Amino acid sequence: MSQLFFGRDDAETDLKDGLLRGAVFRPNYAYKAALQGRKSLIIGRKGSGKSAICRQLATLGGHSGSSILITPDDATGDEIRRFELQGVTADTAKSMIWRYVFAVHAARHLVTHARVAHGRRLPESVRTLRSFLKDSGEQGEAGLYDRLRRGVRGLQSANLSLKAFGVEAAFGVNGTSEGARAGHQLGVLEDGVAASFRELDCEGKHPPLLFLVDQLEEVWTAGPESHALVTGLLLAAKYATGYYHGGVRTALFLRSDIYDALNFGDADKFHSDEIRIEWTAEGLEDVALARAKASLGSGLTREQLWGGVFPASVYGEPVAEYLFRRSLPRPRDAIQFLNACQSVADERGGPSITEADVVGATEQFSRWKLDDLAKEYMVNHPFLRSLFALFENTGYIVMRSALADRFEAHREALHRAFPAYTESLTPQSIIDVLYGTSFLGVRRGSDVVYAGGTHTPPLPGEHEFHVHPCFRPALNLLASVDVPAFQYTLTRNSIVGHGGLLNIISGSDVGLAVDRDRRLFDDLVGACERLLRQLGRSGLPAAIGNDVHAQIGRVMAAAGTARRGRDEGEELDVDAHVLAASNYFDNLAAELARNGFADRYVTLRLADEARVLVRAVGGGTGRSDSSP
Repeated sequence: MSQLFFGRDDAETDLKDGLLRGAVFRPNYAYKAALQGRKSLIIGRKGSGKSAICRQLATLGGHSGSSILITPDDATGDEIRRFELQGVTADTAKSMIWRYVFAVHAARHLVTHARVAHGRRLPESVRTLRSFLKDSGEQGEAGLYDRLRRGVRGLQSANLSLKAFGVEAAFGVNGTSEGARAGHQLGVLEDGVAASFRELDCEGKHPPLLFLVDQLEEVWTAGPESHALVTGLLLAAKYATGYYHGGVRTALFLRSDIYDALNFGDADKFHSDEIRIEWTAEGLEDVALARAKASLGSGLTREQLWGGVFPASVYGEPVAEYLFRRSLPRPRDAIQFLNACQSVADERGGPSITEADVVGATEQFSRWKLDDLAKEYMVNHPFLRSLFALFENTGYIVMRSALADRFEAHREALHRAFPAYTESLTPQSIIDVLYGTSFLGVRRGSDVVYAGGTHTPPLPGEHEFHVHPCFRPALNLLASVDVPAFQYTLTRNSIVGHGGLLNIISGSDVGLAVDRDRRLFDDLVGACERLLRQLGRSGLPAAIGNDVHAQIGRVMAAAGTARRGRDEGEELDVDAHVLAASNYFDNLAAELARNGFADRYVTLRLADEARVLVRAVGGGTGRSDSSP
């Protein structure tokens, strides 16, 4: 057990000292599409494996040509956000600085590549690039930040070192905007790079240079400058791919919440470049098996993993289904859940993971993920953590009307805490946010669907929502709805009665009291049977119907047990028992209505049966009809 390990949480660390160093990378469709150049925008949730694909493409075993990895940090992000040019939009200005970065990286690559791969005297165009790099101070191993600083100064002041290209005159012509001057300078540089690709015939001799841009979430903020930063990158990548005649390809790795927040005019031109990373339970099982094999160094089979290393089932559910239904469909979550199970078992000192170990890890994992979800969307939805309070200690199924009522109780406090988001803090808007983050799923037909794939957001006519199983333990959502459990302790008296009434009954009347008690129990059991039949015709969600069925079944079982005890001579307070059941039916109806499940066939029948039982106790006569 101490050797079992499913890997690190992030691809960067996993490559250094984890399992991605070995043969555990699973080449999914997104990876293959990026490798073949059919897709250049790889989009996915945090933890979905974007960086793993990026790092694999950057290795010798990935893209067969040369690749350049670009990962901006806070400093470079600030530099790009502040970059602007008079006369052009923010998107265009940001695209220019990204084009400069691509052009300089390509020039550096071509100067080295021409000597190593083409094995002849450097063509004139390549020698020109070498001179430009020397004049610009770009020959050394400067980082991205320094390269950006030079590009920013050169483009804003029209003083890029373009002498090598035969351009000595300044671009600062009277009446020419900063944007136009920067565009002229950039065009000279890009023409020189394109000429080198053509003269070396790179397109016809080997795979293109691949630019990999990752970790853009590190420079993302909610402001318009960040939107322009990412939009400019998209525009620059598409421009470079087309301009360098097949010498360059790009692969941009974007978090889905960032990409979906973008709004720019040319967005429709990128749909064919997009691919979204989607994971199935079967795919995550493959990841788990490959990583378990790698850590144990054995030919572990699927059956040995899910039935030997792990228990075969948890609460009667196959263990793999239990695990992956309770985590969001992405490798990072799966790895963390599996490692949590291993840690609990290893700390216990057992030779394998038991059902109790998995159950113990479930609550810890749920707390992690609830906290992680709030942090994941901190930039776009800073109020998300505050919305979790709407669901604590209730049921995991919530109707639209009940959610609106809960929101109204917190509306003022939320608006006060997040004044910039008052328009986003409405019942419909929070449903959209909670669905988009996969916190809530929506009932459609017989299924509950969560965000991802081709599923559309909840429509106004959809009313039933489910909290994802991943987050239920952390919020103490133990049942489908907060149905009160029927609990009644049988009261035993020296003489059975209600309010001491039977203390004055003569011996000849005892038989009448016994008959009355039996009739009251029969009435209570009959009420339960009618309610259970009514549940089968109700419109309640299946999970809630099952929970209500179980509770009414408890009432009926308790009545049956008490009736048998009374028949055997036990002295019980029958009136109190029946009144407790009546009161429970009233409370159950009220709780269902409060949670938005005011099904008239159930809630009205519960209240009706409760009234009948009260009358039966008060008047001493039971219900004689047997209506269904």
